[in-house]
Amino acid sequence: MKRLRSKMTTEELAECLGVAKQTVNRWIREQKWETEKFPGVKGGRARLIHIDSRVREFILHIPAFRNHSAFYQAEESLADYQPVARSHACRQIMDAVENMTAAEQEKLALFLSREGIRSFLARLGIDETE
Repeated sequence: MKRLRSKMTTEELAECLGVAKQTVNRWIREQKWETEKFPGVKGGRARLIHIDSRVREFILHIPAFRNHSAFYQAEESLADYQPVARSHACRQIMDAVENMTAAEQEKLALFLSREGIRSFLARLGIDETE
């Protein structure tokens, strides 16, 4: 059995669960699951289902799947978002970049990807040995 991704078509979810796509469509309507249009499909009726915690919870409580461990696994591991203590210098740099125009930010990003951080620091007159 496949693991659930963050967004799946009706057909993909039905195949993953071993049910008919009509069953999945019924669940979408009854449970009011979040979906979005799936571009490029004739008729414009294809939808992507957001596999969020409500969808996972529903699937976990279907008797046939209640004890199936695959549904506890995300496609990617969940990130641990904790506040990070940033140094004063880091906060100042972030503020400076946020105050740049979009064009300036793009130029800086291109420079850093082309030249690297050492060239950037050298242009600023910052030496590693200081």
